[in-house]
Amino acid sequence: MIEQWEVVVVGSVNADLVVGVDRRPAPGETVLGSDLVVHPGGKGANQAVAAARLGGRAGIVGRVGDDGYGELLRGALAADGVDLAHLATTPGVPTGVALITVGPDGDNSIIVSPGANARLGAADVAAARAMIAGASVVSFQLEVPLPAVEAAARAAAEAGGRVVLNLSPPAPVPDGLLALCDPLVVNEHEAAFLLDGAVDDDAGALAAALARSGPRSVVVTLGADGVVVADGDGVTAIPSPKADAVDTTGAGDAFTAALCLRLARGDALRDAARYATRVGAAAVTRRGAQSSYPGPDELPEP
Repeated sequence: MIEQWEVVVVGSVNADLVVGVDRRPAPGETVLGSDLVVHPGGKGANQAVAAARLGGRAGIVGRVGDDGYGELLRGALAADGVDLAHLATTPGVPTGVALITVGPDGDNSIIVSPGANARLGAADVAAARAMIAGASVVSFQLEVPLPAVEAAARAAAEAGGRVVLNLSPPAPVPDGLLALCDPLVVNEHEAAFLLDGAVDDDAGALAAALARSGPRSVVVTLGADGVVVADGDGVTAIPSPKADAVDTTGAGDAFTAALCLRLARGDALRDAARYATRVGAAAVTRRGAQSSYPGPDELPEP
């Protein structure tokens, strides 16, 4: 049987509201900023779009509000061919938004208002069970309630699908969920969070310690330095292609989406991670999150 979806993402759908500032205001102070720019975002939507842009059959399980942002986000997902059959609308609740200020150095400050994302629950997972069960890989993050993530991960595993969890934003997760992850995807800060604040300058040692904590496999992302993969075959460092970074927003989501897609197509974890580093490197050369995601013919050489 050929699965109808290669990658299904259970996660957040947000509108990113971005303003550039010369400096951030002190408490009680007002500063002028640039014109407001609204981009489609949310870790779940980002990953679904990135997978679809690479040619994958992708679907999303999530929630938006019955407002203009919800319409905008539906349109953006549909334009890239993401299956929206289980993107539900929550009446009377706003769509999730991220309020982002960007300084002249490119550094940003973000406040997320979850809105409809916080309403994703067991009923949504039950309604989407056929989609979840029909996916080769199901990807999760933690911008939606943990009970929904747990229920969907169990449903995916019971159907024989592969569970990939990007622990972002970092939060405690039960051992039973960690045991389903193949892989668990974290950056160094998220890895330290899971290891109770333990910090190790050796990323390989960090990945190995995480692998011993319960997941079936682990990928630790290191930005421009590439990734480290740890599983039953040991620990492997994989460099990233060189890239002239313009904007790193959403690059981690692009990496995870590419990783999921290549796993869905049968790649070994290390081969999937090598491909995904190329996608992440391409994404940082353009501004924005979803607007930066490449097609399969736009990737740098390994």
